[in-house]
Amino acid sequence: MNSILIGLLSIVGTLAVYSTIWKLHKKIMLPITLPIFLGSILIVSVLLVFDISYDTYMVGGEWINQLLGPAVVALAYPLYQQRHLLKELIIPIVCGTLLGAVAGVSSGILLSGWIGVDDFIIYSLVPKSVTTPVSMAIADSMGGVMSLAAIFVIIAGIGGVIMSPYVFKVFKIDHVIGRGVGMGSASHAIGTAHAMEHDQLGGSVSTVAMVLSAVIVSIIAPALVSLMM
Repeated sequence: MNSILIGLLSIVGTLAVYSTIWKLHKKIMLPITLPIFLGSILIVSVLLVFDISYDTYMVGGEWINQLLGPAVVALAYPLYQQRHLLKELIIPIVCGTLLGAVAGVSSGILLSGWIGVDDFIIYSLVPKSVTTPVSMAIADSMGGVMSLAAIFVIIAGIGGVIMSPYVFKVFKIDHVIGRGVGMGSASHAIGTAHAMEHDQLGGSVSTVAMVLSAVIVSIIAPALVSLMM
């Protein structure tokens, strides 16, 4: 009974935080008010203040976590709706995603090597721009730590969403295709969900880029690590 009560409190509390911050985000459309960012900070703060362990929170949080799979699958619907246009744009989408994958992996290797971190951290950081299950598998195959890889994926996703408006503005990336490819190849599912909020076509392009990026990074990551380290 205690487990059921704890689970319900975790679920209700998480949903309450998300809905409250979502309403705030609709009024104040700033990157820092994104529910995935501000909500995470608020939930972590509550757990720390009340000395609630992560395992206790995940009694209910695990039920929410299980919805990640169906949520990703649901992205296939707008993809289907835009299928004809996406077929026409497949070459620039593939080329853009390939460049994004190479840049994402290379930047992780070079920057982490430059600051002198241990090799296992580099191996965990390399697949930061692909969705969590793929990232963890890649990191594990190269000698990285799966839990670290998952953390880096979350940081990349949230960081990409927060920084994207400024990056798009500085580099004058105004086309919906370019923005979609950038979000999908750099910020995986978190970026794709954000792109879907603004434009269905951009979200569909981001979905394609996210899937392609997972495949491409799985292939090129070990090769680039061997070449650059």
